[in-house]
Amino acid sequence: MARKFQPQMATGNDLFEGDVVYFTSTGCWSRDIGDAALAVNSEAADDLLARASAFPNEVVSVYLVDSAIDDRGRAAPAHFREVFRTRGPSN
Repeated sequence: MARKFQPQMATGNDLFEGDVVYFTSTGCWSRDIGDAALAVNSEAADDLLARASAFPNEVVSVYLVDSAIDDRGRAAPAHFREVFRTRGPSN
């Protein structure tokens, strides 16, 4: 049986500051995970990744991650790795 699609968001790191950033529905990047655009199917996820990858001079290491949805309908981390990344650098 095929795995049910999990909502996804695009994330990466700011090229100059190194901060974790999330691609928004307005086509820009935000440091707030709650601003992240959510893809609800595989076609939307492919489109989201393509749009997010169009900023090579601003953001590096762009990829899709599974997302949870919080009680306000906003993106939230679905995996402990993303929870950890929202806390910033560990140095």
